[in-house]
Amino acid sequence: MTQILEPGSLAGQRALVTGSSRGVGADTVRYFAQAGADVVVNFRNKAPRAEKLAAEFRDLGVRALVQGADLTDPESVQEMMAAVKQEFGGLDILVLNASGGMESNMGEDYALRLNRDAQLSVLEAALPLLGEGSRVVFVTSHQAHFIRTTPTMPEYVPVAQSKRAGEDALRELIPDLEARGIGFTVVSGDMIEGTVTATLLNRLNPGAIEARREEAGKLYNVAEFAAEVARAAVDPVPADHTRLVGNTSSFNGEG
Repeated sequence: MTQILEPGSLAGQRALVTGSSRGVGADTVRYFAQAGADVVVNFRNKAPRAEKLAAEFRDLGVRALVQGADLTDPESVQEMMAAVKQEFGGLDILVLNASGGMESNMGEDYALRLNRDAQLSVLEAALPLLGEGSRVVFVTSHQAHFIRTTPTMPEYVPVAQSKRAGEDALRELIPDLEARGIGFTVVSGDMIEGTVTATLLNRLNPGAIEARREEAGKLYNVAEFAAEVARAAVDPVPADHTRLVGNTSSFNGEG
């Protein structure tokens, strides 16, 4: 895996990426660790995978805290932040990456609880740990970001709507975050090859990935998209707080 951020450029910084035991979250937190940041690996139910990642990061010479949490449970989120405060004293980077809603048997409102309510709950709990100059990044998809103006696959609509609701709710906090000196960027990507969501969508809607790849010309893989998320945490915050990754020509307007 190539080095995305300058080696040592995040030395002394502390980063928490939600849902970082696998996929985009795991690669994002790896880029931070490679750049010298102390990192929190957060998981819901993949403890062994999270521990393995943490061991890899400690070999790089950084501190790695493994923290399980159910992000839809505010108490669980508070416990995680208390552990982060005790271990690291604070946070410089918070990446709101964990999302879902395609899983079965999680209850009707699960997508909204995870993709909107939990995002706010995590940010709220992290605020006391985030000082001036720190950064918050919210990870979403074009299918969600543009859902108001561009229809998506029926199977994905509940997730897309709930993620857009989460994005809107977080954007409302921008004035407060700016007053605290905290930068906020939304990273929106096209369908990502190799993610759980893409795999589930393709299962429900065979050929969906291929059709989207053909339309877009290229789809990012997990590592490539994670690199954009990691860069969003260090690059200047865009004027509209939005970093669009990949082709957006088939999406209308800003949603």
